[in-house]
Order: sequence, then C-alpha cells, then structure tokens
Amino acid sequence: MVDKTFDLNDIVVMKKPHPCGENRWQIIRLGADIRIKCTGCDHSVLMSRKEFTRKMKKVIERHNAEE
Repeated sequence: MVDKTFDLNDIVVMKKPHPCGENRWQIIRLGADIRIKCTGCDHSVLMSRKEFTRKMKKVIERHNAEE
C-alpha cells in the first residue's frame, strides 16, 4: 500500500493533472479540509481530507520542519 502520510508544505502528486499541465501540488493548509496549491500556476483548491486522500497518488517531496 502507498504511504498516505503527509504534512504541511509537502509536495504531492495527484492522480489527475491540473489543466495547466502540472501534476505537483503543495499542501498549504491542513485540518478537516485540505488546501493544495498547484506548483505550475499557483491555483489553489480546497477539498475534504477524505477526498484528498482518495485523489492523492504519493508524496514526492517532504518538507523539513527544521528549516
């Protein structure tokens, strides 16, 4: 099973690409809802945590909290 753990500022890949052609998203808000921002065009999307975990493919870049 794919690791579905994620944190604030992680870069994730979603199952479907954004219409701008980019498939990398940055997590910018965590809670009951999750807001992600496209790294290509900076468009942000708010979705429920359940929907996000279903649509997320994998975490490709972890944010280091020590920075």
